[in-house]
Amino acid sequence: MKIITHSGNFHPDEVLACAALRILYGTDVVIERTRDIKTIEEKAPEDVVLDVGFKYLPEENRFDHHQEGGAGKRENGIPYAAFGLIWKQFGEQIAGSARAAATIEEKLVLPIDAMDNGIDTFQKANKHFKPYLLEAALISFLPTWQEKEKSVDQAFMQAVTLAQAVLQREVAKARAFIDGEQEVERAYKQAEDKRMVILDNNYSWRDVLTKYSEPLFVIMNDGKQTTWAVSAIRKDGVSFQSRKLFPESWAGKTGSALAEVTGVHDANFCHNGRFIVVANSKEGALKLARLAVEA
Repeated sequence: MKIITHSGNFHPDEVLACAALRILYGTDVVIERTRDIKTIEEKAPEDVVLDVGFKYLPEENRFDHHQEGGAGKRENGIPYAAFGLIWKQFGEQIAGSARAAATIEEKLVLPIDAMDNGIDTFQKANKHFKPYLLEAALISFLPTWQEKEKSVDQAFMQAVTLAQAVLQREVAKARAFIDGEQEVERAYKQAEDKRMVILDNNYSWRDVLTKYSEPLFVIMNDGKQTTWAVSAIRKDGVSFQSRKLFPESWAGKTGSALAEVTGVHDANFCHNGRFIVVANSKEGALKLARLAVEA
């Protein structure tokens, strides 16, 4: 089979759409970049055309959104771009479940489609800079005026490779979150003091625990490290503000200095930002968490 998309400068929506199909069908699938209508219309039935051709006919593997009237909008009002159309059709197969696909739709697909349709996705909080987003990383592969020897097609494939790696990691994370969610819920419900939740594996806990009001700290070990970390829980799923920070006297201290100020003999590190501390044992981590809760 073949993936057909437009030639010339590229955008994140078709880059990620191609990356998604390479995950589904394998990296040996051929990507052809063209705007030739005859080539597009005479494609083989199994070939996928995306972001070019002025047709949205999923039953014929046609996924463009540039035609008059576009290719529809989601219930939230965000119009579909190429990535969204491909994800709508194949996302569940790629992600492994409807829920994992929905997670990636919300986290990654929606912002890309919104951007491609000229819709702002955030308000700047600082006038001096803006976030460096995935689309900027992908577009950075486009040749500059000084790189005349570099072809746009070559740059496109470099961008697709990066996008594929990112998307594969998001699929892995979505699956892991869903599989681990019950474990985090169980740990919360079994916690004697719900201000401190203990996890014995590297579960993705933030989205689960921030929906409850009591947790202040999570004590965790990824199952591989000998050390245990205590992390402050953020006020919500997107904020960098913690519900409670570790004491100021702990900030930046390590080893014996931290052990002295905390009274925990195996305490070994506290971040300057006071949102994470580390001990060499589970018992030490629990003591640090209790001290911070009562501080």
